[in-house]
Amino acid sequence: MLVEEELTNFSPERDTIATVGVFDGVHLGHKRLISELLKQAGRKGMLSAVVTFRQHPEDLLSSKAKLPYLTDIKTRIKLLQDEGVDIIVPLSFTEELAKLDARRFLGLLREHLRMRGLVIGSDFALGKGREGDKDTLRQLGKELGFSITVVFPLEIAGEVVSSTTIRKAMAEGNMKKVSKLTGRYFSLHGKVVTGAGRGEGLGFPTANLDVNSGQALPPDGVYAGLAHINGEIYQTMTNIGKDPTFGGTERTVEAYLLDYHGDLYGYELTVDFIAKLRDEKKFASVDELKKQVAEDVRQGKSILDSTGVN
Repeated sequence: MLVEEELTNFSPERDTIATVGVFDGVHLGHKRLISELLKQAGRKGMLSAVVTFRQHPEDLLSSKAKLPYLTDIKTRIKLLQDEGVDIIVPLSFTEELAKLDARRFLGLLREHLRMRGLVIGSDFALGKGREGDKDTLRQLGKELGFSITVVFPLEIAGEVVSSTTIRKAMAEGNMKKVSKLTGRYFSLHGKVVTGAGRGEGLGFPTANLDVNSGQALPPDGVYAGLAHINGEIYQTMTNIGKDPTFGGTERTVEAYLLDYHGDLYGYELTVDFIAKLRDEKKFASVDELKKQVAEDVRQGKSILDSTGVN
């Protein structure tokens, strides 16, 4: 059984208080739940544990297209570690796991993670057919020997903070709202790879970022933000799109780092998205494009300077 094999990689030295979910985006709603998890673990002298699924369950259970992820598993683990979680358990969401009933799955957590408490959201359910709602889980907790704590959702401006809400805001290019709901800037990570080289010809050399195909992206356009490289931070203008002025067909992510001089090929780069400047468009000439890029840089730098981001 794969789920049990993955769980055997973890042998807590003490009993744990756990929570289970995808935690895509590790947003402010997730952080509220994790805060309760940490508080309970600390009060009871136990370890905190987060069980996160490598794949979104809907990718397996729904016939719809796969959900683009806000944070890949590596980034998600790092963000959870930053919150102070003691144990992070990534599980593969497979057909085998989907067929497990709530009792069997929780029994495995009880056995392998020494789980003595489970912290959940108010709409949480697990097990085959989502049979394990909060009422069922309370009953199973009594039988298997663990407590259940329900954390109600966080609302901001009358809207529930959720990964779905954040994806919607991102699809609209509303990076300010994305940041407000996650508590940080949205970021893309990847290795710098060879591109078409057009940016350098325009006088604005760009780093072409190799981003995983499953990663959620803001809509095509130009964004002001920051780039992190080798411990240094640079103001950055990033273009997402197909480069229609040159007849491009592949969607790319290209970042122009202000005041950076050097070769970035092969380096790992993180780009934060702070504000959208404009949609991508096709220009009538290369000169018209160059003028617009220069204006993008001026406008973006002004925004970043005015917000104290540099």
